[in-house]
Amino acid sequence: MPRYNHRSRSRRRNKGRFGPLFKLLCLLAVGVALTVGATVFFRVESIVISGNKRYTQEEIIAASGIQTGDNLYGLNKVRIDQNIRTTLPYIGDLTINRALPNTIVITVTEWEAVAKVAVPDPTQAAALRQEQLDQDPKAEPLEIAQEPWLISVKGKLLEPAPEDSSAITVTGLVPIAPQTGSTLQTVESESDRLSALTALLEALQEGGELGNVSSIRLEATQLVLRYMDRFDVKMKLNADFSYDIRRMQAVKPKIDEMYTTDAAGSIDLTQEKYGAVYGPARDSSDQ
Repeated sequence: MPRYNHRSRSRRRNKGRFGPLFKLLCLLAVGVALTVGATVFFRVESIVISGNKRYTQEEIIAASGIQTGDNLYGLNKVRIDQNIRTTLPYIGDLTINRALPNTIVITVTEWEAVAKVAVPDPTQAAALRQEQLDQDPKAEPLEIAQEPWLISVKGKLLEPAPEDSSAITVTGLVPIAPQTGSTLQTVESESDRLSALTALLEALQEGGELGNVSSIRLEATQLVLRYMDRFDVKMKLNADFSYDIRRMQAVKPKIDEMYTTDAAGSIDLTQEKYGAVYGPARDSSDQ
């Protein structure tokens, strides 16, 4: 009887010793089977593109680098995203999803060219070059834009602006080393102006006013936008632009009511103590 108990205990010890190892081997076998199955069976047979307007489906597929027959689970989504954005600058947001068993679905949102940054004033550009040399005589010359550039609402450089572009004209910036698909860059001394520009464009888009603004002039402490081809609206460079847009929208009907629907002039939103200050345009006959 004792001998029997000893054998039973040995079998239990061996069973307890090899149980976890057996479970681990089973898990590894299942993992290998799933990997082999995914490699063999889940192959790209179709690519579906949605949301595109400017670019064709063929252009987006070519830019993605995805090929028919690629492993569905071996695709590098980060690299595909970068390939598309770099090759096709008007692509804004995009998502990449798998639709089993063999389809990739790419959904894109395209940027619109909302503004064009004008060629810098030669005097301003020369002053910046001289300032750079004064700070570092051995510095590489600034690569200043030689043509106007179209940008998205977030400041992405889309392409050089054609002559017939109706995008909002932006002055007061000196774009440095512009390149399609990159973000608008300026000298450090103009960083506040650049931040103000993108914040203003987003606020105008949010307020539905992008189509009513024809130009934006950026200055040291304020900016001036041309609104409805009737008003020069002044705002502080560090303003809450969403709030100022609402103020601008609210004062316009009051001006129409007090004067005429053709009334033009300036709207000063920089004097918080006095609210929105309207100044009628001087008639040319009075000058």
